[in-house]
Amino acid sequence: MKIYNTLTKQKEEFKPIKPGQISMYVCGPTVYNYIHIGNARSVVAFDTIRRYFEYQGYQVNYVSNFTDVDDKMINEAQTEETTVPKLAERYIAAYLADTKALNVEPATLHPRATEEIPAIIAFIQKLIAKGYAYESHGDVYYRTKKFENYGQLSSQNIAELEEGASQHTNVREQERKEDPIDFALWKAQKAPDEIAWNSPWGLGRPGWHVECSVMATKYLGETIDIHGGGQDLEFPHHENEIAQSEAATGKQFVHYWLHNGFVTVGNQQEKMSKSLHNFVTVHDLLQDVDAQVLRFFMASVQYRKQINYSAKNLEQAQIILQRFKNTLTNLAYRLTDNTSSQPAKQLEQALAETKQKFDSAMNDDFNVQNALAAIYDFLPIINAHLSEAEVDKPVLKQVQQALTTWLAIFGIDTSNLIAKEADDDKQVAELIAKREQARQNKDWALSDQIRDQLKQMGITIQDTAQGTRWSRD
Repeated sequence: MKIYNTLTKQKEEFKPIKPGQISMYVCGPTVYNYIHIGNARSVVAFDTIRRYFEYQGYQVNYVSNFTDVDDKMINEAQTEETTVPKLAERYIAAYLADTKALNVEPATLHPRATEEIPAIIAFIQKLIAKGYAYESHGDVYYRTKKFENYGQLSSQNIAELEEGASQHTNVREQERKEDPIDFALWKAQKAPDEIAWNSPWGLGRPGWHVECSVMATKYLGETIDIHGGGQDLEFPHHENEIAQSEAATGKQFVHYWLHNGFVTVGNQQEKMSKSLHNFVTVHDLLQDVDAQVLRFFMASVQYRKQINYSAKNLEQAQIILQRFKNTLTNLAYRLTDNTSSQPAKQLEQALAETKQKFDSAMNDDFNVQNALAAIYDFLPIINAHLSEAEVDKPVLKQVQQALTTWLAIFGIDTSNLIAKEADDDKQVAELIAKREQARQNKDWALSDQIRDQLKQMGITIQDTAQGTRWSRD
């Protein structure tokens, strides 16, 4: 398997630190609003990657944080006349509900910044002791120039950064910092009613960047396999994480850095963001769009590529997803009909070839588009076999398992499309047989009555050349 490493700007052979295990940290949301689909894209992208690792047999320790204290949160809490903790609780609950609707696997752990204050203070003290950080008027800053490789991840020139920072740093910061490009590890309390914690430097709160370094190293170890997030986090957030973590531990922080592309909107393909006021929240979108369609729309584009959000592209995703579902529905019916089984070596060979193409595509930096194309090209072969008088039921069972497994990697739950034995299956079969007799007798009124009765039971029927098929709604 090869994955693109943002740090080295090339695809590299993936080799986990521990065989069969993967440590993976993905930056979570700052919980001051509902997540928009740009945020959700990152969540879905890394959930898909995680699922593929699990499909390959890896045990994934997946940590994703909540930033539950921050300037944005303080400002929003003041606007809503509430407290930062209450604001956080509301939007953490909303995040969990929205991501559950998108069938995102729960993280192994969701640590919160406010629950890690002692660990954050200890981490900052270590940086001060090593000369990488300094206190100034209750703030604590990181000495950026002291870290030799600063800027490597995002290909930034430190001289240019210094010039730009000096132009944008306000007077208060100029007075407190040794250098304009130094960044805050701890921020002193600005007002008596502002949320704060006791520290060796007075009342204050952690800076944004330090919390991820602390939580990643605390729960996954000083060196981790994969760190993920949106492209907008490469600089300064992830650059600062590297500087802090490696200064504190003296070890390489992350082996593979993965960054997902943006969601764009409009003809100009402008990045979706809250600051540009061009975003749509997942919470609102799910009122009108099927959650599985939205999930498939985002999961079906390779994680590093941009996604253009539009009604047309959503509709196209829905059409493709429905074709997968139709095939599974037809397949489930043929597995439960009364026809005899006939070996089909061609179908068995096509299944093996599709699996090889799927795995090969996903092993190439999670190329989901080529992986889905391999499955899509397999559908006509499946459907051609399903239309035959006799089918190879053992191989069809393998095909069904493969399709459901592959689609699950993209977060698509197909369990409702697979025929299952239930207490009322016998009743359904009897009603369908009774309807068939009514149709033969041209008793259309009785036929329609039975169809309506089945519909009320949650059963949809379809009349085909091979007989009547049924599925549960």
